[in-house]
Amino acid sequence: MRRLVYYIASTIDGFIAGPDGADPTGPDGFWPIPEDYVQHLVAEYPETLPGPARAALSVTAGGTHFDTVLEGRRSYEIGLHAGVTDAYPHLRHLVFSRTLTESPDPAVELVAGDPVAKVRELKQQDGKDIWLLGGGELAGALYSEIDGLIVKLGPLTIGTGIPLFSHKAGFDPRGWELTGHTALKSGAVFLTYARKSSA
Repeated sequence: MRRLVYYIASTIDGFIAGPDGADPTGPDGFWPIPEDYVQHLVAEYPETLPGPARAALSVTAGGTHFDTVLEGRRSYEIGLHAGVTDAYPHLRHLVFSRTLTESPDPAVELVAGDPVAKVRELKQQDGKDIWLLGGGELAGALYSEIDGLIVKLGPLTIGTGIPLFSHKAGFDPRGWELTGHTALKSGAVFLTYARKSSA
């Protein structure tokens, strides 16, 4: 069965964006993107690079991890504000929103219903793993369904911002097994975890 994997960049103090929710890697962002970080993404996670970045880097590899990406409305709107209606045209792209009534792109599927029910449906379908891009609110809503974590831990702290999981997750301690790790010279660490069985 397919797994839901939360593949996300986080600061050391557990934030995925600043308080305003803007793209931390954008022109006015605080998140540095060193060369070895980009090289690692291209080599190991090429499908997680947005379409414009793939084009600029001449990346054509389909990738081995994901064929579907899920994101919340606020995360999706970061791309919209930059004029990108589908940042991941090489993946099946679903956006969860109760306020968007029409998709700005014919390839982007809007989901207004229960995220948990939709993810359970997706898990039953054939394919590679499902990438939960974020943001924190959607991750909180899907907390119980996350089977794996890939945390791109950046060598910085910001004090406050959008947390890895919103309050929607509630208090529900879970154990995770470290299944892989890669430390880059620039300071970022990629940590891969599999959810431990509750049995």
